[in-house]
Amino acid sequence: MKKLVALFLIFYSISAGAQVKFEASTEKNSYALNENIELVFSMNVDADNFVLPQLLDNFKVQGPFMFVQNYNINGRRGFEKSYKYYLTPKKQGEFTIKEAQIEFGGKVYKTNALRIKITKAVPIPKNQNNQNNSQYDPFDDPFFHQNEQPRQARTDFGEGSFIVVEVSNKNPFVNEPINVVYKLYFDPRIQIGNITNIKKPKYNGFWSQFFDANRPAVEAQYKGKTYAMAILGTAILYPLEAGTKPIEPFSFEAQVQVATSRDVFGDPIYSVVQKRLSSGIQNITIKPLPESGKPADFTGAVGNFDFKVTPTKITLKGGESLKLNVVIAGNGNLKLFSLPKPEVPVALEMYEPQHQENVQTPLSGMTGAISDNYTIVPQYKGNYPIKAMRFSYFDLKSKTYKTLVAPQININVLDGPDFASVSKIIKEKTQDKVAVNKVFASIKLKTTLSEINNEIFLGSNLFFSLLFLPFICIPAIVLVKKQKDKNDADLVGNRIKNSNRLAKKYLSEARKQITNKEPFYIALEKAMHNFLKAKLNIETFDLSKEKISEILVQQSVTQETISDFINLTENCEIARYAPATNASMQQDFNKALEIISSLEKQLS
Repeated sequence: MKKLVALFLIFYSISAGAQVKFEASTEKNSYALNENIELVFSMNVDADNFVLPQLLDNFKVQGPFMFVQNYNINGRRGFEKSYKYYLTPKKQGEFTIKEAQIEFGGKVYKTNALRIKITKAVPIPKNQNNQNNSQYDPFDDPFFHQNEQPRQARTDFGEGSFIVVEVSNKNPFVNEPINVVYKLYFDPRIQIGNITNIKKPKYNGFWSQFFDANRPAVEAQYKGKTYAMAILGTAILYPLEAGTKPIEPFSFEAQVQVATSRDVFGDPIYSVVQKRLSSGIQNITIKPLPESGKPADFTGAVGNFDFKVTPTKITLKGGESLKLNVVIAGNGNLKLFSLPKPEVPVALEMYEPQHQENVQTPLSGMTGAISDNYTIVPQYKGNYPIKAMRFSYFDLKSKTYKTLVAPQININVLDGPDFASVSKIIKEKTQDKVAVNKVFASIKLKTTLSEINNEIFLGSNLFFSLLFLPFICIPAIVLVKKQKDKNDADLVGNRIKNSNRLAKKYLSEARKQITNKEPFYIALEKAMHNFLKAKLNIETFDLSKEKISEILVQQSVTQETISDFINLTENCEIARYAPATNASMQQDFNKALEIISSLEKQLS
């Protein structure tokens, strides 16, 4: 009996292991240099963690195109999932495509390795070209060809390639989140490759965060036609002001197969062209928040929030400190408004808060919490109330303003001098000082008398001063000349001085506006671009940040300096609409000085 059970378990484990099939295949083992290779990884289970072997050394790779199919043939149900790649050989030779792998049921499965030989290029007739295009159809399925009539189209394919922009809401309120999805649709019978000059859109007038997508193309329907569809990227936007705002196009250049003619059967014949694909401009009409019912303390919060004000303690001794934490949590434009500030009695000394943000930004919008943590130090004995605090926001669901109230907090200081008596003494001393100043005035020690008779110039002090002045100036000139020669020899020091002088020159307008937030950040961003324009003789204001980075890399600028430059210009765009303090503006100004000085040294 035990032997039968053991044999049964062995047989069951062997049959269970045989259920998972994971294979790699090509149509043949030898290709010409100018032929395309269809590489297919197929499996009969819905496995995870597909790992592709290294291919880029020897081939140009397009894909993956993922296809999933459930089928039923003569009552037998089945499942097939495949990843298709199209390879273009880079050189002749024999190459090994190593194993790919997947995970299923806690186990790792690998394909067989493939050996492919690449020979010299061969001429391909036009009719064979057309056959090759049909044989590399990413949606080709052998199960559908069993009873298929010759030349019969089984799918209504869409032709061409284009980018579609899907905007979740084209008429939002100010600070209402918008989702933008960029989708590339293309005829699944053609190939798109060698993508270059990618230009991501600028979102002027929006707070934005862009997410690159790295997903395989899938089959999709668009206007009744079947396409291969790949998501290029997504973005979350928060409009910062009312009005009609354009979203710039997402565009790139690629080598695309286009239909140039048709064969005798009516099927398209393709040729490869260099094409620029663009999504076109999208206009967003942004509604202002309603004025009706707007609270006086409203600072621009839009979403759904909770509001709490909590002290670390309410009873303490004089000279001890407490923390007062003001927290707003929820979903909405958390990074785009300022928190309410507590009002405390003069007997409590309150310091500048420590601002903290714990905010995530998925496609659904900002979520998390922001807080201001105040340190409060009481100086005098007594009971001191911290007034009730209010926080108002606009609720997108009800389209109304809502106000949250944190109750009054009473702080009890057990010891220390009495505040009332100290205030009285200070007041009396101030009054006495004012009274004394009114009664007594200081004796003036200087006059503005002038001589009645003017002194004769010849033989005067001025005469002798001018006479001996050249003899005094000559040694001074020699000393100055020596110092100048010494300074000229100090190339490093001169470069640093020139860098600092140049930075201050470009940032002079920003310094004038340092107390006005929006003009300050406009001037600061303009100064950064004007500096690069002067140094590199190019216009950078309309270039994308990726292009600016590429130019600076070519000029051998360090990655740290490039990152600082890009981060500061992005901060200038956001800070024009987000709350900012004089301290943060001064920090940004100092940072700009450092960046321009560093760029001057590296670009000289």
